[in-house]
Amino acid sequence: MIGIYGGTFDPVHNGHLQVVKALTATVEFDELRLLPCGEPAHRAPPAASAKARVAMLQLATAAWPLVSIDEREVQRKGPSYMVDTLASLREEQGDTPLVLIIGWDAFVTVPNWHRWQQLMTLAHLLVVQRPGNRTLPCGEIESLLQQHQVASVAELKQHDVGCILLQPIDLLELSSTQVKAAIAAKQDVSEMLPAAVNVYIKKHNLYLSEIGKS
Repeated sequence: MIGIYGGTFDPVHNGHLQVVKALTATVEFDELRLLPCGEPAHRAPPAASAKARVAMLQLATAAWPLVSIDEREVQRKGPSYMVDTLASLREEQGDTPLVLIIGWDAFVTVPNWHRWQQLMTLAHLLVVQRPGNRTLPCGEIESLLQQHQVASVAELKQHDVGCILLQPIDLLELSSTQVKAAIAAKQDVSEMLPAAVNVYIKKHNLYLSEIGKS
């Protein structure tokens, strides 16, 4: 079973790594791929280049052999649509279960995604959330949960595609926006970032004037 964790990772920070650490311990993926977004379809472009964001991800995950960086979106021209990415992964991986990892805030926007109805035919969704802290679903999201929600990792593993698992995790209250704002303000970000990523950002003078979006 392959986990797919996407984002701009601009930059990757300790909040991202908390999710990776928690899921590799509880879900027991055969592989967990971090998927940096190339050209976001619904937000401003990343402040750092694709090359820099990939390099920071590699530094941040160097000690985790099950974690790899999948560069297909940053190598593909045009907007990065998750349905296209999952379709290409499905073509490569055959029947291997794919699990798309997203946060609750992203999950409730899924009906706005490009060809979102196809997602459940390509992968499972694992929705990370803070324990006891989420808004109530409505409309299409409520219908999705009624049709596809499962109660455990064990139940998720019994199917190839089409399940949704809500996974409580003690998430850090941290975003890439906060990190970039702190760097631009010349504040100490050593508690926000992996040490190697902090060194890379300083060496390449990243985010000094760009606050940007997470």
